[in-house]
Amino acid sequence: MKTINIIALCILIVGIISCDRPQCTNENPIFEKNQPNSKIYKDELVKQLKTIDQSKLTYWLQKYEEKNGQEYLYFHIQGDGLCAKIVLTMNQWNKLENVRAMKGVSYRGAEFTNLNFDIRQDTIATDFIYKSFDSIID
Repeated sequence: MKTINIIALCILIVGIISCDRPQCTNENPIFEKNQPNSKIYKDELVKQLKTIDQSKLTYWLQKYEEKNGQEYLYFHIQGDGLCAKIVLTMNQWNKLENVRAMKGVSYRGAEFTNLNFDIRQDTIATDFIYKSFDSIID
């Protein structure tokens, strides 16, 4: 009986660990010293996104935020040497109605495959606007 409990505990621990996103180390001082919703951070992220293979990126939901009537989703974004966060402006919630209803709570840490967004950049603001995704791996 004791052996079965230990085996069950090990399986549970492995299951919990395997669902987490892989650790990455940020080596970009701009990402380290600035907030993900700042213009300087977003401009650097745009610059990095232009230099890497975006098909190698993975995204994990960090949190939902509502500020001044606008809704945002924060994601960990990593792959091909990139380790950062991206703040998506949510103007529409195509396929994400449940995430919105739960304010992201039950989806934190979930991986989103093929997350698509538009980039709007000018001298005043840089924004990443949510478009779509393929699936959620929770």
